[in-house]
Parts: sequence; structure tokens; C-alpha cells
Amino acid sequence: MRRQDIERQTSLEVITNTGENFLSKWIKACSTKELEKGEMLDFDHDDKKILLANLNGKIYATDRICTHADADLSGGILSDEGVTCPLHLSTFNLKTGVPQNLPAEIPLKTYNVKIEQNEIYVEVE
Repeated sequence: MRRQDIERQTSLEVITNTGENFLSKWIKACSTKELEKGEMLDFDHDDKKILLANLNGKIYATDRICTHADADLSGGILSDEGVTCPLHLSTFNLKTGVPQNLPAEIPLKTYNVKIEQNEIYVEVE
């Protein structure tokens, strides 16, 4: 093995040990016109059920199913505090996924979002 290959391999091991996933990809979810301020949209990709939310012009993506009782959050209420589950009223912070009140205790998974040419993309693993 050449020295350059050894350095490259070592570098890859260090990156891998940080927990980053090289198998993620950006999936087009919708256009920006489909998700106006104050709106939420459900989006499925493979086995992932994702919630897109436009809170004051910022787009967030989280898991769509409540971690407490498997309720679909797209039927919930969007507010400055986050998205509130329609079943037991736990509110989840859209940026962190952390529940703000009981009964939910487990955070939602959050996803990176980017906008390119008026299209919204979500990074999924």
C-alpha cells in the first residue's frame, strides 16, 4: 500500500469515527410554493415519515410520528413553540426535536433542510 493510500485510509477512519453517515442523500420534498409560512406538509421517503414545517419563514424537517403514542403530527398545531401533537398535546421543538412538555419524553429525529431554486430538499440516511 502506498503512503498516500495509508493517509487517505486513516483520514477516512477518523471521519467515520465522528459518527457521520456517508450514505445520506438529499431528497426533493416539495417546492417552496407548496409550504407557505405557518403551514405543515407530510412527506414520505422509503420507510421514513417526515414532517415539513414553515415556521416564520424557516423550514424544518422532523419525524412525523409522535414519540409518545404514534400520532401523526401533520394533524397537529404549529406555533412558535413548535408542533403540538393532536393526541396528547405534547409540543416538540422543531429545531431540536425535544419535547417541551409531557407526556412525550423522547425527542423527534430532525433532518437537515436546504432550498435550491425554490425547491425544498431533506437530507435522509
